[in-house]
Amino acid sequence: MRFVSPVVLGFMLALGGTSFGVSAPSAMAKEKAAKAPKLNLSKGFIAPISQLNEAINKKDVAAARAALPVAKAAIQSKDDQYQYNSLLLNLSILASDSGMQNEALKGMLESGFVPQDQLGQFNTIVANNELGAKNYDAAISYAEKAQATGYRPDQVYPILAQAIWAKGGTNKAEIVRGLDMFQKGIDAMKAAGQSVPPQWYQIAVSKAAAADLPQTGEWANLAFNAQPSGENLRTVLRVVQRNNPAMTNRENLDLLRLMNLSGGLAIKPDYIEYAEMAFKTGIFGEVKSAIDKGRAKGVLGSGDGADFYTVAQQKIAGDKASLAVAERDAGKSATGKIAAATADAYLGYGDYSKAAQLFQLALQKGSVDVAEINTRLGIAQALAGDTAAARQSFAKVSGGTRGQIAQYWSKWLEGQAAGQASAAPAAS
Repeated sequence: MRFVSPVVLGFMLALGGTSFGVSAPSAMAKEKAAKAPKLNLSKGFIAPISQLNEAINKKDVAAARAALPVAKAAIQSKDDQYQYNSLLLNLSILASDSGMQNEALKGMLESGFVPQDQLGQFNTIVANNELGAKNYDAAISYAEKAQATGYRPDQVYPILAQAIWAKGGTNKAEIVRGLDMFQKGIDAMKAAGQSVPPQWYQIAVSKAAAADLPQTGEWANLAFNAQPSGENLRTVLRVVQRNNPAMTNRENLDLLRLMNLSGGLAIKPDYIEYAEMAFKTGIFGEVKSAIDKGRAKGVLGSGDGADFYTVAQQKIAGDKASLAVAERDAGKSATGKIAAATADAYLGYGDYSKAAQLFQLALQKGSVDVAEINTRLGIAQALAGDTAAARQSFAKVSGGTRGQIAQYWSKWLEGQAAGQASAAPAAS
């Protein structure tokens, strides 16, 4: 009697269902074919299982479904169990029934007759199905069995990670354990030459941040490197703030300037913080522009930031009127302090070319914070569109909080340049 082999039919099963978008082999036929186990079927089982097999061969789904309970009731041994479930698997493929598929795979695994070189795949698919059904203990159990076979770590570890996270909730130890599994899955993907989806890193960042783990910064950097978007840069910069509690208002302003440029200012406190840092450092033009931008985006209401905004508006006219005199005084001064302060004001008013000139003058005259002036010179050059000069200025800043800020300005500019290059039409 010839039974349909699940290996011959193919395993048209996709691992969809995880938020990581894990992909499975598109068909069992593409895997190395396993030799079918030799079974010793029970005498009373042969007739009902033959009827089920015949219906499947004829692709008669209704008849096959009707034959299922009779064949199942006739099971007397593990051999029978394997054969019944192997045909149930074929029927699940024919009927596109995922619930039946999972039942069949579990039954085949429980029989103990699944060939060794198919154990990993079977357990991985069941683990994913159990994960989708929110049976997290079962998902972990099957994923660990797949893991023990060495099967496709790029698929197994992400499933295992998600099941661990779902079961563990806010438990810090389980979040760490899940991140360890997740990292192994990413490493396996890279080793296989696969591209890691950028959103995977974002998932890891959210998990690490929720548990306030020290590796949050590492994951945030990986997320930004994989996809240098304003959203991912925002995450990185917030980690920089958290890790540098002694950051000065002036340093924080330069960090928020990058967040603003990259589109990372997203909620009311972002714009208020930006305006406040500009206000505390006396850059009134930037106070106004920060609040105006937040209002234009509908993030800030007319009363939000009014305390900073009102004072800034009152001071702007007189501040602007004093700039020409300050610029002349900067040229006469023995130090670069007046030039630096005047450059700050011009930067806040959006006159980036004038700001860059005065920051350069401040560096020539000296007696200034060189790291800060080079950072702000780079910012002025970047905002003026002189990316090459900006990167040179940022490269001169190293160490400490300012070094980190300059580093991310450079990374952002590199990402923008790379994006523009890839979007440019090819030369004919």
